[in-house]
Amino acid sequence: MDYAVELSNVTKAYGSIRAVDDVSLQVHRGEFLCIIGPSGCGKTTLLRMIAGFVDPSAGDILVDGRSVRDVPPYRRAVNMVFQNYALFPHMTVAENVGFGLEMHKVPRAERQQRIAEVLDLVELPAFGARSVRELSGGQEQRVALARALVLKPATLLLDEPLGALDQKVRRKMQLELKRIHRDIGITFIHVTHDQEEALAMASRLAIMNDSRLEQIGDTFDVYTRPRTPFAAEFVGESNSFAGVVVDRPGVGAAVELAPGQWVAIPAVDGVMAGAAVRVFVRPEHLRIAPPEGPEMNCFKGTVRDIVFLGGATRCIVAITDFVELLVSASGGETAPGQRLGLRDQVTIGWPRDAAIVFVERRAT
Repeated sequence: MDYAVELSNVTKAYGSIRAVDDVSLQVHRGEFLCIIGPSGCGKTTLLRMIAGFVDPSAGDILVDGRSVRDVPPYRRAVNMVFQNYALFPHMTVAENVGFGLEMHKVPRAERQQRIAEVLDLVELPAFGARSVRELSGGQEQRVALARALVLKPATLLLDEPLGALDQKVRRKMQLELKRIHRDIGITFIHVTHDQEEALAMASRLAIMNDSRLEQIGDTFDVYTRPRTPFAAEFVGESNSFAGVVVDRPGVGAAVELAPGQWVAIPAVDGVMAGAAVRVFVRPEHLRIAPPEGPEMNCFKGTVRDIVFLGGATRCIVAITDFVELLVSASGGETAPGQRLGLRDQVTIGWPRDAAIVFVERRAT
């Protein structure tokens, strides 16, 4: 398959420290890939190696099917939008956008046409003569994006470009980036530590942890079928608990939380009595006052905390002295016509098959 960008066993070492450790991945043409992970996991270093600002210590990087190990940044078919935007304060918006075109000696008439087209694309058509000192944060981000797009790169690299924006502007710009990506059809590789932002924009996610690639896949699969405990915990919110598998007559595999209290889990390869496992359950799968049934885990608990978020309510419910579960419900009610208070006694439950199970130690 012909990829826009391909990394083969790429490593970047600084002395004994490996910032990126043996990472291989393929980026499809025209896709929106988000690379996510905690601070210091190597995602920005990976992006800068694709751009050519950092040289890999080992491995190879291909852009449009050709190795760019010895190709300088300005000759690669990529362009990059930085977190701090790096706009020239003494220039107008149009001068900032057209700076790269001028350096490439693009004729003046063509330069002006391309600047006008890209400012229209980022919805700043009347801002060309304005000083960048007069712009809001969101407008600065659009100008930085326009400056990168005006050079018509085959692949656009974005290094946390929304990180400095407030939440409302950031959400608006997420939709704008998706629109621009859809309109122009080039490849986007976006680095962020914000998992919600990545889920909102990306067609695929690449999760990095401790300098290595943890998982890559489309957003739905990564969220619903994480391959590692780290991926399950990092992408989205999860309730998790660890325990040892026991056999329950008529139920099958279960994990004991406390004496006489256990959780039924779905059948998973390697899950047998005596195996140590970690179980994850997404908050949206939990219900207050759930319907009872053989496929439902039900527990009595005490409401320890309530957070009203307008469109959703989040509750922390303690079901043992050591296990608390996060419940997420739409709207301001946790059940039809029911608003809970602190220390209320409730029944909480989730379907057995909603659990994600990882074997930490197999039975001996």
